[in-house]
Amino acid sequence: MNSIKMERVSFKSGGEDILKNINVEFEAGYIHTLIGPSGAGKSTLIKLINRLIDPTEGRVLINGIDINNFDVINLRRKIGMVFQQAHLFDGTVSDNIKYGPLLMGEKNIDVKYYLNIVGLEENFQNKNVSNLSGGEQQRISIARTLANRPEVILLDEPTSALDPTSTQLIEELILQLKNKLNLTFIWITHNMEQAKRVGDFTYLVVGGELVDCGRTGELFEYPRKEITRLFIDGKLTGGKSK
Repeated sequence: MNSIKMERVSFKSGGEDILKNINVEFEAGYIHTLIGPSGAGKSTLIKLINRLIDPTEGRVLINGIDINNFDVINLRRKIGMVFQQAHLFDGTVSDNIKYGPLLMGEKNIDVKYYLNIVGLEENFQNKNVSNLSGGEQQRISIARTLANRPEVILLDEPTSALDPTSTQLIEELILQLKNKLNLTFIWITHNMEQAKRVGDFTYLVVGGELVDCGRTGELFEYPRKEITRLFIDGKLTGGKSK
């Protein structure tokens, strides 16, 4: 998968503009961090990428092909998603990791391999997920997503409910996965320092519009736009300066 592109994408709900005329391209092999005030439309934006919702206007392209031309189940295997809460199924770690591949008719699923990828011991496979810590559950959620062999993973604030140690572990894991498996990540975060640590490119969404983007270091250190500077300085909420 070479790129994900949005062309003139808008989304309305209940007559309200949630996203307005989004034009952006996410190159493969990078971590793309989305920042912006709460309610700016970031979660809506990434849900459009694997068709959890469809745009009101515009189109989303993968390698130049409209995603409406892809089978939605196969699309979601190739573009996985990890949420703020792990949302694991009742049962064991093994049950969760095997779930997606079994649905597709696969029989030989190496659970230990996926546990190793996310830095967990083999003995985790028989543990009940209800007995795991929040950080462990989130790593199992990532392992479950990886078992579908995705090319892109969408991350909707995956560390916001975790303690600092677990947050660091997840950040390090995502960086390793990008480098080892050449995966692409689109990561929503409200933590500016996190965006600086993990993001190759950063995108500022305000009031449903993509108002700025660029290489992460440059965007934070040398903001070109006043609205970006205001947001970084904590003087912008909901698209309005304090």
